[in-house]
Formats: sequence, C-alpha cells, structure tokens
Amino acid sequence: MEQLYIIKIGGNVIDNESNLSSFLSTFASIKSPKILVHGGGKIATKIGDKLGIESKYINGRRITDDNTIDIVTMVYGGLVNKKIVAQLQAKGANAIGLTGADANLIPAKKRPVKDIDYGWVGDINSAQFPVSTFHLFLQNNMVPVFAPLTHDGEGHILNTNADTIASSIAVALSGVYDVRLIYCFERKGVLENVDDANSVINLITKEKYKQLLAEEKLFAGIIPKIDNAFAAIDAGVKEVLIGDANDLLQNTTEQTLGTLIK
Repeated sequence: MEQLYIIKIGGNVIDNESNLSSFLSTFASIKSPKILVHGGGKIATKIGDKLGIESKYINGRRITDDNTIDIVTMVYGGLVNKKIVAQLQAKGANAIGLTGADANLIPAKKRPVKDIDYGWVGDINSAQFPVSTFHLFLQNNMVPVFAPLTHDGEGHILNTNADTIASSIAVALSGVYDVRLIYCFERKGVLENVDDANSVINLITKEKYKQLLAEEKLFAGIIPKIDNAFAAIDAGVKEVLIGDANDLLQNTTEQTLGTLIK
C-alpha cells in the first residue's frame, strides 16, 4: 500500500507566524500523499473578546454555544484555514481547505448531554467516512487541509477536537494506505524525564508503555495522547508519531527524532 502522512498541528504553531511559515515550507516539501489537520489557536478567543463574546471553558474544554460556533466557524474554517491554504499554494502544494461538511467528508453527531452540555461539539464515527472521496483528492495530487469542524447532517457545524479528527481520518484511510499519523507539538517527543528535553523515548510498544506506566515515568498530560495513539493502531493505523513540528521532515523517514508508537 502507498504511504500516507496525516499530520496535525496545534496552536503553538498556528499562533506564531514565523513558526507556521517554516512548518508549512517543510510540510509542502513532503513528496508522499499527505493530509494536514490544524487546530484553532488563540485567534477565535481574541476575536470573540473584540466582539464582546466571552469564551467559556469547563475542565479546559471550550463550551460551544450559539455565538461561539459562529466565531469558530468563521475563524477556523475561514481565516486560519484559508491563510494556511494560501501559504501552501505559494510553497508549491496544491492545497484544498476543507471542513467535515465539505463533500460530507467527516459526518459527526452532536455530543449528547451527560454531566456537561458542551454545546455544538461533534463526536465522529470513522466507519461513516467516504473513503473514495478522500482517495480522489489524494490521487489527483491535492493536499486536503482540515479545519477542526465537522457537521451533523442536519445543517449544523460542530466544533471538533483536531487530534480526534486526525486520528479518525487515519483510521478511516488505513485500509487503503499505510498511514503514519504525526502529532506535532512543542516537545521533541515523549520524554522519559519531563525536566530533560533530550530524554526522548524513540519507540513505544504496548509492552514498553506498560513498563513506563508501572514506573510512573510519564507526565500525566501525555498519557491521553499515547492512549489515543494505541486506539488508532488497534483500529488499523500503521504508526503514530509524537514529535516537534521543527523535526517534521526527519519524522517522515525511518530514522525518526520523535517518539514512534507502533
């Protein structure tokens, strides 16, 4: 099967223009088929403040009420997405900016209310993805660039976690491609010692992960990322890599600098 890279970037890249430009130059230079998924950064919050719309969070998660879904649709699907697409075009990548609503690429459902009503937030089912449509873009040398937005099939846009979108796309396409899912974040990879930026664990298998958990060597914030990585692998994704955005090109090779999970 053909290699496919699905790459997710977050706010630490998006919120810094020079970091973003450098990252997109590297991303554009990757020769294999590729998909980019981006987060929202802090721009939606700043624009909301200017419009007098306060951002509400519970347990670190944004509450997406009627006003907020309008703002994140404008900012994530418009401003952020199209700036990225325009820069990629300038760097020689034939990018196409998308949300989950476009061509029904990422159908989702509004998250049911349990203890907390998160508002217009989406939960995804990878089994419903139109894989042939994704394949059509990739086979025609287009580079899909996804904003963190999906839809419910009833006319509503849903704010959706970018990590989850990247993982869901990876799972959906794993039957057609050899997928390496790459999460770019602000560290070189998963660290054995959180105080030592160079203590990167280069390979984590399930056995190694059990050992690290037993020895309590992992900082709490990274554990959900690793759990999600293994969930994607169990669903068919070949490899997941967690690493620094600056190391992206090296992390598309066999001699990776980040943490490869397989």
